[in-house]
Amino acid sequence: MKVGRFVTSLALVLAVAGSTVAQQAPPAAPKEYNQEFLVPGSWFHGVHGLAFNKDDQLFAGSVVGQTLYRVQVDTGEVDRVIDPPTGMADDIAFADDGTMAWTAFLLGKIYIRRPNGKTIEVANGMGGPNSLAFGKDGRLFVSEVFLGDALYEVDLKNVEKPDFKPFPRSELRRIAEKMGGLNGFEIHKDDGFLYGPLWFKGQVVKINLETGAIDVIAEGFKIPAAANIDPQNRDNVYVVDTGTGGIWSVSLSSRTKKLVASMKPGLDNLAFDSRGRLFVTSMTDNGIYLVDKQTGAHKAIVEGRLAIPADLAVTTEGGKETVHVADVFSYRTVDGQSGAVADVLRVHGETHAYPLGLSIGPRHAILTSWFSNTVEKVDRKTGKLVATLGDFAAPVDALEAADGTLYVAELASANLVKVSPDGKTRSTVVKELRGPVAMAQGPGSLIYVTEIAAGAVTEIDVATGERRVVADGLAGPEGIDMGADGRLYVAEVGQKRVVAIDRATGAKTVIASNLDLGLPPYPGGPPALVPTGVAVARSGTVYVSSDIRNALYKLTPPAP
Repeated sequence: MKVGRFVTSLALVLAVAGSTVAQQAPPAAPKEYNQEFLVPGSWFHGVHGLAFNKDDQLFAGSVVGQTLYRVQVDTGEVDRVIDPPTGMADDIAFADDGTMAWTAFLLGKIYIRRPNGKTIEVANGMGGPNSLAFGKDGRLFVSEVFLGDALYEVDLKNVEKPDFKPFPRSELRRIAEKMGGLNGFEIHKDDGFLYGPLWFKGQVVKINLETGAIDVIAEGFKIPAAANIDPQNRDNVYVVDTGTGGIWSVSLSSRTKKLVASMKPGLDNLAFDSRGRLFVTSMTDNGIYLVDKQTGAHKAIVEGRLAIPADLAVTTEGGKETVHVADVFSYRTVDGQSGAVADVLRVHGETHAYPLGLSIGPRHAILTSWFSNTVEKVDRKTGKLVATLGDFAAPVDALEAADGTLYVAELASANLVKVSPDGKTRSTVVKELRGPVAMAQGPGSLIYVTEIAAGAVTEIDVATGERRVVADGLAGPEGIDMGADGRLYVAEVGQKRVVAIDRATGAKTVIASNLDLGLPPYPGGPPALVPTGVAVARSGTVYVSSDIRNALYKLTPPAP
């Protein structure tokens, strides 16, 4: 307001009121929404690596959580051992002297921690270091999977010297390559051979660590993820099949297979304690389980109802609200009243992509993954995956128009891409998006996108390519949705809150604060590693994902 106009207005007030100005209380700040957890949280953020030390303490690793944990198998208590980002353990192994080694998958690094607590980075520059194990005389072996495909030996003899520098991949001894995805493996204490699964070939193999020669000992698995030797019977190797949830034993002498237990798809690793008890991890259920080798029964030691909830959408049918969740290792739905969680698709069971972005279109649920570089269509009526589109540049979110056209925001290209319903024709609608994270459908041809690098929400007319900034000055805007009241609801992760934004004026109203949002990215990773999702129901209820807690918030408007 200009000073002159303010003075004139004040004079008018004084004239009307005589010489007395009535003192009025300032308008009350809008009440924030009521907060509750619709789905409670859990430990880990997907659990992968699993190993016991010589004292029968169980250690577990989470790649997305970037943390290495210790788990009490009798009580289910969990504590952090190695913090982010170093603790990004896709696999863990212990040497006879108590040295712990682990792979930092997305960092491309290998770490060891000596019994005295000293942590040493021993290798870097690798392409997806995944599994590792100690052999005889403390020799360390590591494989690359998904971002590479090879087996190496890491020489640990001189890592304690003051001038030691981590080995680049080029200086490691390469034992074999192009194997087919050597995943969780173990080295037999008796014969010194490596036994492990080939993820992409459905086989379990025996590898000579000196020559790299490979011998297939069992096959016919859907997606074998890990193999360990039974310490009570070293002729048996146990295998988890992430594609089926099956747990198998394979005799090394007869090479016969036996199904031991059947669980849900998404198993990732296994470990035996000194008593020969079998434990397995499920990345999809954020869980660690004790499996009875005789009966096949399993008991949860730790488990989560959600693994890593990311983007959200909500639908309402017959007054019932259903929240759709991109849960990274699955696509799930949550009952908006009871919080009951149901699977739609499980990664490696029905799909091989890792959903991070999600929207509900006229015909399909659209799942997007910057990690898998995919956009997937799931039929809303059947819940079946009907199309997987690839060759995107780190897609973060996508919307489906009435005619089936897709609009895809790409992080790596900074483009908004128009994709024909069959996925074959693509064109660029706008360029130079500033760190896009999530999108919301507006009226007509308008869409809204959060740009985390700019701290802004931008309106784009996909018919003309025109854009305008609706609001800026936001700290880490991620999830977005448009409410029935026409306002945009945005997760402002840098402030741990959700704001409602007037589309015409850009005015912001805080509707919820002090939320547990904002899992930190790893060095070199996308700024919104796991995008916080926001979904607004017709009732005005707002659902928000908590990537910190692996929980789902339900925010209800205050009573008028």
